[in-house]
This record gives sequence, C-alpha cells and structure tokens, in this order.
Amino acid sequence: MAWSTRQLAEIAGTTIKAVRHYHEIGLLDEPARRSNGYKQYETAHLVRLLQIKRLSGLGVPLARIASMGRADQDPDEALRALDSELEATITRLQRVRAELAVILRHRAPADLPAGFSAVAGELADVDRSMLMIYAQVFDDDAMDALRTMMHEQPATDTDDEFQALPADADLRTRQALAERIAPLLRDQLSAYPALGEAESHSLHGPGRTESAIVPALRELYNPAQLEVLYRAHLIVTGETDERLEAGTPRADPDGRTRR
Repeated sequence: MAWSTRQLAEIAGTTIKAVRHYHEIGLLDEPARRSNGYKQYETAHLVRLLQIKRLSGLGVPLARIASMGRADQDPDEALRALDSELEATITRLQRVRAELAVILRHRAPADLPAGFSAVAGELADVDRSMLMIYAQVFDDDAMDALRTMMHEQPATDTDDEFQALPADADLRTRQALAERIAPLLRDQLSAYPALGEAESHSLHGPGRTESAIVPALRELYNPAQLEVLYRAHLIVTGETDERLEAGTPRADPDGRTRR
C-alpha cells in the first residue's frame, strides 16, 4: 500500500509542511509518483519520517540528523555531543534561575550584572549605568573585586555628597570633598588591587576600554564631580597638576574606581 503526503503526515503525527520541508533539505527521500503525478510513500518513507521526528523531539538539530545518516549507522557520537550541549544548557538555566531568585528577593533591576542585585538599592542611576558598562569591558577578576568591595564597603555619606555635588560647586567644596574621598579610594585600591589595574583586566585592550568608559563618565557625571575624582586621584598617587594649582580645572575621570 502507498500513502499520499497527507496520509503519511497523519500517520506520523506531523504536518504536510514538515514533510515537504524534510524533502527540501534532503532529510527525506522523494517518493515515486503515480501516473497522475501524486506521490506514493512506502513503508521506508514512514520509518524515516518517524526517525526524523524522534530525533528532532530529542533536541537533535535537523542539520545534525542529516549528518547522523540512517538508523543502521552509529549515532552515538552525535548523541553524546547533544547530551553535552543539553548539560551545558541545563547548567546555564539553573544559573539563570538562581540569579532570578536573587533579583526577586532584593527587588533589584534585572539588567544589572550577575552578583550585584544585593547592593542595587544603594546605587544611584549613574552608578548602575557605569556598572553595566564596566561589565562589558573588564574581566571577571576586576568585576569580582568590584562586587566584593561593594558588598563589604556600603555607600557612605561621602558617596551621597559626591552624588549631590552640583556642577557649579566652588573650589573649596571640590577640594574638601576630594580630600575626604582620597582615603577611601586609597583603602579600596589597597584592599582590591584589581580595581587599580585597569589595563591588565581589560577584555578588549586599554584603548577600547577607555573609549567606552571615558565618554560615559563625562556624560553621566558633571564637571565638578569629575574634577573631584581627579583631585582625589592626585592625592592618592602623590602627583600634582599645575593647571589645578593655577585654578584651571581638569576633569580626567579615572574609570578604574567606583566613586
């Protein structure tokens, strides 16, 4: 007995469209045709269609089914590869579920990098934005150091003062704030060395990292805030800048620091 395309699809529990697609990509051989042009499917076609359906149901991609050949050939290698892929997928999904649980527990923004949900409530909008950029340009060691620091050293009143600093803050206010930030910055760089080694922890090279971070800092922070960061950096490093001494502000953001 021969079956039509519709009958074959019904018996196999699939669709006419699927059968035609398998023909197009070479998974299912074309059957002979009757004198009227209608296809005549035989038992071999049904068996092959059921094989395709079974393997596809196991998650084997159609391209891999083609490379596996017929049922009388050894599919172990392809199935082992599929099993490894599924294991990796399950691991990834379990990690995602764990991250979602933390996000829901802390009611944190879902777009933050993994591991930062617990401190999200302490972050200003600009800090969250910079954190997302840092995660794209720094390696895991640098992000782990930043994550640990933020867990161990919650934001202080000095952080709040820095966030609230207006762009027209006077020189005395800028210098005083820099002097309060400098010891905190020094302690952070000492306790978490990776934060002070931006070049060695760059994912794409120092030039590309700088091209991503510096414009973002200049857009997200006002000139007074950037100058405070620069002044604090000078205090920590013991360097001087004659332009600052002469009263000409220079806002060189240091993308390696949190503040």
